[in-house]
Amino acid sequence: MTDTAPSAASRQRRSLLESLEIDTRFVGMIGAFVVLCLGFDVITDGRFLTPRNVFNLTIQTVSVAIMAMGMVFVIVTRHIDLSVGSLLATCSALMAMLQTAYIPQYLGLDIGHPAVAVLTILGGVIAGTAIGAFHGYLIGYLAVPAFIVTLGGLLVWRNVAWYQTGGQTIGPLDPYFMSFGGINGTLGETVSWIVAGVCILGAWALQWTSRRSKQRYGFLVKPAWAEAALGAIIAAAILAFVYMLNAYQIPQPRLERMWAEAGREMPEGHTAGYGIPISVFVLLLLAIVMTIVARRTRLGRYIFATGGNPDAAELSGINTRLLTVKVFAIMGALCALSAVVASARLANHSNDIGTLDELRVIAAAVIGGTALSGGIGTIYGAILGALIMQSLQSGMAMVGVASPLQNIVVGSVLVFAVLIDIIYRKRTGVT
Repeated sequence: MTDTAPSAASRQRRSLLESLEIDTRFVGMIGAFVVLCLGFDVITDGRFLTPRNVFNLTIQTVSVAIMAMGMVFVIVTRHIDLSVGSLLATCSALMAMLQTAYIPQYLGLDIGHPAVAVLTILGGVIAGTAIGAFHGYLIGYLAVPAFIVTLGGLLVWRNVAWYQTGGQTIGPLDPYFMSFGGINGTLGETVSWIVAGVCILGAWALQWTSRRSKQRYGFLVKPAWAEAALGAIIAAAILAFVYMLNAYQIPQPRLERMWAEAGREMPEGHTAGYGIPISVFVLLLLAIVMTIVARRTRLGRYIFATGGNPDAAELSGINTRLLTVKVFAIMGALCALSAVVASARLANHSNDIGTLDELRVIAAAVIGGTALSGGIGTIYGAILGALIMQSLQSGMAMVGVASPLQNIVVGSVLVFAVLIDIIYRKRTGVT
């Protein structure tokens, strides 16, 4: 007779993993990202992990990452949104026309006035939210499948964008607006270090409050050494990231021009780094807000409850139809903010902006651990998924891989990620 009882060693290992609360899937994603970066760095003779490439990689990731956060909510509630790239294009076209035509014509404010950027972004966010809410109404109240509604939206809004601009590229855009694009707007070295310090203190505070809360209610907590190690790793990662961004030096001619515009003479031998791009700072703020919504608000609890079991959620009193409208309205608002970043980075609106972004956004959310069956997903996972996707594409471009082959690799990675997710959930018993 075979003894099938778990050994003492296996029970001890399981107990240790439970006490450390290690998310093995997320740790595996981080490991894959590190291996990916180091691999491309070796292949490109050290060019992949240079400050310049890290800076470019971050600003290229922001647009998809912003939309991926909204896609987490959409997929968690067992829906899908195929229109995000086209909705981005519509919002981008509207904002381009607002700042170059409508606002100067009807309000008399020319490009360069601070109010132009504010009104432009406000108009784009209102439009994106309204369109997203309209999608949610069709899905929630009229029971049209999300796949059909957003597939139609993919075609409709892409061509609405074309008609808004007459098929023309619109630019140059307002300088204040373009500060959200990356290279044209950064926090500088000093402010970046301050932001890094605030982020580290905030992360440590969250660790402390979470630990105290668990202790208060009698839940299992990590060992003190594990908490300290995790805090040190988080601090090191933040400091290393900001160090890389600060190490990317502003070219001397541009630096001299900046001093001249300020009416001051640049000291001899003066150098300065770009620091954190404003677009990355916006992503950070949105990630904090979305995480709070997901974990600390009634809306977030309703979203995950509905995704876990829609029938039970409705029977418990949750208005799932109105919830669907809210989720797609959030998605629309994030598409508009993503359009700000994307068009500001390009310094103009072009007809092909946002093309295939719907696939990148869905891939980022799924690779980040959002279950297509609903009920499971994280904001930080979606951001990491977007970063992995962009790193993969950027690395392949630096190596010289042809664009068709890049798409083949990205598609294969998406399918593989879903397969790994299915296997992981079966083995861990997570449904």
